[in-house]
Amino acid sequence: MAYAKLGRDTSARKALFRDLVTDLFIYERIETTEAKAKEVRSIAEKLITLAKRGDLHARRQVASFVRREVADLGTNQNAIQKLFSEIAERYADRQGGYTRIIKIGPRRGDGAPMVYLELVD
Repeated sequence: MAYAKLGRDTSARKALFRDLVTDLFIYERIETTEAKAKEVRSIAEKLITLAKRGDLHARRQVASFVRREVADLGTNQNAIQKLFSEIAERYADRQGGYTRIIKIGPRRGDGAPMVYLELVD
């Protein structure tokens, strides 16, 4: 199998990935389990590559996956606008490797390995 099921059915897994990718683009750093981070990383990298293209078709493809969520950080941009205006410009000359995973240790309670998934500066 080419992906982890993460103990969820298809629709729940897709909703989880959509939420995590949206939060990654808004906050540029999220804390999650290692298994989820490894799956979300590939999705986020593909969406950033689409955003670097910048045409209407790429914007519609990204909009079909990323939620239109606005962060409470003072700006009125949603996740899609931030992806195309800030994040895509930041990685214009970079050929992949837009994210990094930093291990932070086990989660208290069940011992699941926790990591930070963040966008590279």
